[in-house]
Amino acid sequence: MENEFIPDQPVETDSHEVEPYSQEIAKLSGSVTAGANWFYWIAGLSLVNSLILLARGNVSFVIGLGTTQILDGIAGAFAQEIGGRAAHVIKGIGLAADVVVALVFVLIGRFANKRCGWAFVLGMIIYALDGLLFLPFQDWLSIGFHVFALFCILSGYTSLKKLNALLER
Repeated sequence: MENEFIPDQPVETDSHEVEPYSQEIAKLSGSVTAGANWFYWIAGLSLVNSLILLARGNVSFVIGLGTTQILDGIAGAFAQEIGGRAAHVIKGIGLAADVVVALVFVLIGRFANKRCGWAFVLGMIIYALDGLLFLPFQDWLSIGFHVFALFCILSGYTSLKKLNALLER
């Protein structure tokens, strides 16, 4: 269920009185937005990681996706094996795949910002599965950050549920 609430404006009742819950609504609305915006950060920093790797850098953000790192590794291995101009094409294909993965997270973020509960749930499932990709590599920092980000996203989702319940009163 979508609610068209604008937090900067007071909620009015039929008698045009300011609803007594307007501060709580504004607080919950901000928490929903903060949780939903995590999907944008995940998408953006994953692409930054991919671009750094493409430029042969050796740093990365722990907030990034394991999926894009694996795609980058596969593309890099094929590019090294093939060599020459074809290597650039292979790396370009890998980057295009990264963009598709990032766009999925952008779309999830967009729907989560529109207060679609299913987007939060789907995004958390996908991001949790992505976090499992770090287990074989024992990348505990990335796993820990995935858990932290999932907690923040879950906080946005629980705020959405509270907000919807409050607006239904």
